[in-house]
Amino acid sequence: MIGVPRRTFHVTVLLVLLLAGWPLAALAQTRAWLDPASTTVGEPVSLQVETDQGSPDYAPLNADFVVGAQSSSRQVQWSNGSMQQRNVYTVELTPRRSGTLLVPSLQVGSVRTEPLQLQVGTGTVGTAQSNAAAFVETEVDDARPYVQQSVGVVVRLYFASQLASGELVLDTPEGASLQRVGDDRTDVRQVNGRRYNVVERRFLLIPERSGPLRLPGARFNGRTAGGFFDDFFGNGGDGRMNAVAPERTLQVRAQPAQAPQPWLPLHDLQLRYTTAPDSARAGEAATVVVEAVANGATRAQFTDLPVPDVGDAGQVFAEAAQYDETFTGSAPRLKITRRYSIVPRQAGTLVVPGPKMSWWNVDRGAAEQATLPDLTLTVAAGRGGPAVPQPIDTEAALPGDDAQPDTPASSVPLGTAETRPWPWIAAAAGLAVLWLLTLAWGWRRGRRTPSAGSPTPADVRDTAAPRGSVAELRRTLDGEGFDQVQAQLCAMAGVERLEEVIGRLADPGQRQVLLDLQAARWGGQGEASALRARLRECFRDGPHWSTPAKAADTGLAPLYPTSRR
Repeated sequence: MIGVPRRTFHVTVLLVLLLAGWPLAALAQTRAWLDPASTTVGEPVSLQVETDQGSPDYAPLNADFVVGAQSSSRQVQWSNGSMQQRNVYTVELTPRRSGTLLVPSLQVGSVRTEPLQLQVGTGTVGTAQSNAAAFVETEVDDARPYVQQSVGVVVRLYFASQLASGELVLDTPEGASLQRVGDDRTDVRQVNGRRYNVVERRFLLIPERSGPLRLPGARFNGRTAGGFFDDFFGNGGDGRMNAVAPERTLQVRAQPAQAPQPWLPLHDLQLRYTTAPDSARAGEAATVVVEAVANGATRAQFTDLPVPDVGDAGQVFAEAAQYDETFTGSAPRLKITRRYSIVPRQAGTLVVPGPKMSWWNVDRGAAEQATLPDLTLTVAAGRGGPAVPQPIDTEAALPGDDAQPDTPASSVPLGTAETRPWPWIAAAAGLAVLWLLTLAWGWRRGRRTPSAGSPTPADVRDTAAPRGSVAELRRTLDGEGFDQVQAQLCAMAGVERLEEVIGRLADPGQRQVLLDLQAARWGGQGEASALRARLRECFRDGPHWSTPAKAADTGLAPLYPTSRR
C-alpha cells in the first residue's frame, strides 16, 4: 500500500464492499406466488411473499378472500463468500366465490408485488347430491322481494363427522343489510341414506336498492374431532372440513308508483279489537285495545298504530305500544298491541273511528288497507256533574187566604228562637287571623336579601336533573315508535308538547328533524325509515338545549347585607 494515496485507498475499499454485496442485492427482489395455483370454493390457498422490504399490506385481499392465518420466516445462507438473507411472509386465503379471481398487487415497503390470478372452481363440496362429509344449504323465503322488504334467510350446515371446531359465515351482500336473528337450532336428518347433524342459522335480509342482488354462498370452515375408524383407515386426513353453499341472485323490485305512503311491504296485516266497549260515562275513561299482526315486518320497519280522532266530543289518550317479535319459518312476524283511553265530554252518543292502515301486499303486488269498524259508545251522564234543579211545588208556594204577602221571606215569627252558626263563625275568624299573620311574616321575609350561598329559584330550575337519559333516548330511537320518541323528548325537556321541545333546542338540525317528525306523524309526509335514521344521527349525543341567560356576577356586596345572629 506504499505509494497509494489515502483517498484512492478509501474509494477502492468502498468499491470492493459494494461488489461483495451485489449478489445479496440481486437476490432481494420482491416476488409473490400462490400455492396451489387453483382451488375450489371453500378450500384455502397460501399466498407467499418473498422480500426484504418488511411485511406486506393485506388489506386489498378482503374484497374477494377471507384472510386467515399469517406467518413469516427468515432464511440466511452463505453463497460465494457472501451472506444471503430473505424473508418469506405467508397468509392463508379462502375465496369467497368461484371463477377467476384476481389477487391484487400488494404494497411491500417501497415496492409492490405483481398481481396474480387464481382459478376457483365450484367443486363437489356444498351439495347434498354429492354425499359429502359436509355441505351447506341456503334458503330464501322470497327470490323477488321489494325494496326495504324483510327477507328471511335460513342457512343449514350438514356434517356427518363429529366437529372439534368450526365457523359458519354468511357475508353481507352489497346493497343490503343483513343481521343474524334468533339462536341456532340443531337437528338430525337422513340425506341420501347418510345420517347428518344439522345446524340451522337464521338471518334477516333487507334490500336497500332495486336490481340484481348477489347473495354470497354461506361458508363453513372447521375441523373434525376424528374417530377410531377414520384414523385406522386413513379417512381422517388433516381433520379439515370445508363447505360452501351456492350463490343466490335475488331480483329486487322497486317501490311501485301507486304504492301507499308510508311504504310498508308485508305478506299480511290483520287488525282486531281485543277490548271494545259499547258504553261509557262522561268525564270517565273507556278503554279500547287494538291488536295488529304483521307478517313480514320487524319492529323497526312498522309504523305506529294510528290514534282515533273523536273531535270535540272527547279526548283520546294513547299509551305506548307493546311489541312481540317472532319468526314463522324464515319470515318475521310482529304483533303490536296498543291501548287507548277515550274520555267523552258529555252524555249522548260518541262514535270512535276504527283504525285504518294502508300497506303493500308483496305476494299479490297490490295496495291494500286493513280497517276496523267504528265503535259507537252510549255515553251516560257523569257522576260529578252539576246538580239537577229540583221542581218547585206550586201549591205550597202559592199563598192561601190567610197568607201575608207583605211579610218578608226572611222574617221569623215572634216567639221563635233564631239559631245562628256560632262555631262556624269562630272558625272562619280564626282562619282569617292566621292568614293575616302569614301575610305579615311573608312580607318581612321577602324584604330580606338572600345570602350568597342560597340558591335562587332560577338556579334550582337550571340545576334540576332532567328526566330521562341519553341512553334511554337512543334505545327509544332504535326500537320504539315515534309517539314514544316524542314522549321521551318531552320528558327530558320537562314539557308536555313537542312544540315546547323544539323551542328549547339550540341545534337547528335537531329542530328541523322534529318539525319533519310532526309532518310525518300528522300529515303522512316522508319515509319512516329515513326519518328514523335522521333522528338517530341528529340526537346521537342527546338534545342540545339552549341555556337561559343568567345575571352577571358583578362581584359587589349586596346593598343590604343580611345580619348575622
